[in-house]
Amino acid sequence: MSDSLRKPFSDRVSEKMTPDSSKSTIDKAKESITTTADRAVGEMQPDSSKSSTQEGFDKSRREKDTIVDKVKNAIGMN
Repeated sequence: MSDSLRKPFSDRVSEKMTPDSSKSTIDKAKESITTTADRAVGEMQPDSSKSSTQEGFDKSRREKDTIVDKVKNAIGMN
């Protein structure tokens, strides 16, 4: 696999910078689907085969997800 299968960073930045209130329902759905697909591809692809930028992004996302899971467990949401 290669980074070409991943969501471009420019898309991620654009999505984060655009307020949800100015996005259409279709844009929100597309964003959700492409983000979910990107996560799946990122988890299947070994870090050793990623660019350093993509590897760093995925590692930081995993760390954030771990922290969120710990908080959810602590307050009984899981």
